[in-house]
Amino acid sequence: MPHLGAHMSIAGGLYRAVEAAHRAGCDCVQLFTKNNNQWAAKELRAEDCERFAAALRELRVEHPIAHNSYLINLASPDAELWRKSIDAMVVELQRADALGVPYVVAHPGAYTTSSEEAGLRRIAAALDEIHAQTGSLNSRVLLETTAGQGTNLGWRFEHLAEILSLAGDPDRLGVCFDTCHVFAAGYAMADRKDYLATMRRLDRTVGCDRVKAFHLNDSLKPLGSRVDRHAAIGRGEMGLEPFRHLLNDRRFRSTPMYLETPKGEEDGVDLDVVNLRALRELVSARR
Repeated sequence: MPHLGAHMSIAGGLYRAVEAAHRAGCDCVQLFTKNNNQWAAKELRAEDCERFAAALRELRVEHPIAHNSYLINLASPDAELWRKSIDAMVVELQRADALGVPYVVAHPGAYTTSSEEAGLRRIAAALDEIHAQTGSLNSRVLLETTAGQGTNLGWRFEHLAEILSLAGDPDRLGVCFDTCHVFAAGYAMADRKDYLATMRRLDRTVGCDRVKAFHLNDSLKPLGSRVDRHAAIGRGEMGLEPFRHLLNDRRFRSTPMYLETPKGEEDGVDLDVVNLRALRELVSARR
């Protein structure tokens, strides 16, 4: 059975995300280590880190992963924002490392007023700066596949491959595969042959072994829409089949997978519980 979890709120303390994951029946958990819509972060105390680690250990929640702030744009042509984004990403990695979280998921960035190629070079240069400042840390960056809204980069596997080829230390980078984003970007996955073709293209460009995490989200918008709108599992334009193929792909059986689906309740049942159940029912007993 794959390791399945969800993104959880840190309201009330970082350890609360672990408790929420446990209540929902998660194997793993994703969280922000700070307010994701603010640059400033309250300093982590030793007590915060210890309580977070204790919750993971006692509740047996594994594979904690962090997501960076939505304000960060490593592709920005604006010198001030670019430098601010680098500094913020360094802090994200420092906080993750203090918490024992191995990866920080990051959207590659948006080139805004420059160009696709300039944006990709900008991201690679930013990552080199970040790596230069975090060489002693164990936590690493995972570049997330995107839907391609506006000037966002990372919606083509080739974008990620280009960043990896330009970066000075690509071995310190990994990839987070978001199912909604990949679908919205135009990669079909419903038919098994289409799923296999998409994964072959991923392997040829980026390498399947570089995928260290998955975000499991259905899409409110159709294939190739390049619009990022998440939906509950099997209740969007993707349907259940792409998830069935992925959950039964032996290459990824040890790769943790995290829900980022809408929160709430259905008939008094937490929607994370509903979505996790839907996913687990897709796993073949023959695996």
